[in-house]
Amino acid sequence: MLSEHERDDTVGRVHRLLSGWPTDDSVPPEGIDHVKTLYKKLISGLNEVKATAEKDAEAIDDVLERLTVLIALRKASEAIPPEKRNKRPRGPSPSVAAPPTTTPPNPPARSMSITVPPRGSVGPQPTIPFSREPKARREALAKQLPLQEGRKVAFHPPTNTSKADGAGSGKDEEWILAVVTKCINQDKNRYEVQDPEPQEDGQPGQRYNTTLRAIIPLPDPNAPPDSAAHLNAYPEFATGSTVMALYPDTSCFYRAEVIASPRDLNQSGRGGGATKQPTVPTYKLKFEDDDDQEHMVSAHWVVEWPGRD
Repeated sequence: MLSEHERDDTVGRVHRLLSGWPTDDSVPPEGIDHVKTLYKKLISGLNEVKATAEKDAEAIDDVLERLTVLIALRKASEAIPPEKRNKRPRGPSPSVAAPPTTTPPNPPARSMSITVPPRGSVGPQPTIPFSREPKARREALAKQLPLQEGRKVAFHPPTNTSKADGAGSGKDEEWILAVVTKCINQDKNRYEVQDPEPQEDGQPGQRYNTTLRAIIPLPDPNAPPDSAAHLNAYPEFATGSTVMALYPDTSCFYRAEVIASPRDLNQSGRGGGATKQPTVPTYKLKFEDDDDQEHMVSAHWVVEWPGRD
């Protein structure tokens, strides 16, 4: 295919040849041989213009075909019910007579296993009521800001999944696991987060621009024990508390009731003797609308219940 400059040169050459073509049937002063030469050059130039136009038409047809495919894929993805992602696997409900069975904590899906250091004996931490008011969020998280790249968070995605607006209101209880990819313009309140789960077409997970209003930072297992991002700095929720936790083998957070805290289960060193081998502080939880099943969930995936919008 000719470049734009070459195409302009060809068209300009054809125009110049046409301007030299006789305007009537009389033989020009240059003679008949000049007319024959002009004719051959004109035919050659017009053929070049025709070939270029045909190639341009083919390129346009190819682009239109690709756009048609992209539009079809977009419509297909928009047709997927939003509840599809929130679907979670469930085992058979335990019988009433059977006592609850304690099972090892299940790691979250997508191979996002973590190595957790032992939780130090720092005493219970005060619980700060959750607020989505910007100033209150900044004050509550001040010691952790700005959130660092790679930090795992619970994220409240908007109903409109546009990348440019992730700070809007999504479904009341729709919170998913996400990873901070950057702090926007060095503003401690604004972040880009990414869903670590690949999209259905195999592309990397959706990215969102959002604010602290839609983020709850999760304890960082790699943070120093005296850091505000470490599990030690997070409150331990007592039995009977309402929390939000990552449902086992999914990437979604749900409301749950604490059946037993890490202290109750004697799996943390807090308030008791040191254990020979470090273990992961774990909660026994009963998730809402889950047939009264009880699950063991690592404390790193349990945060305060943010309430409804």
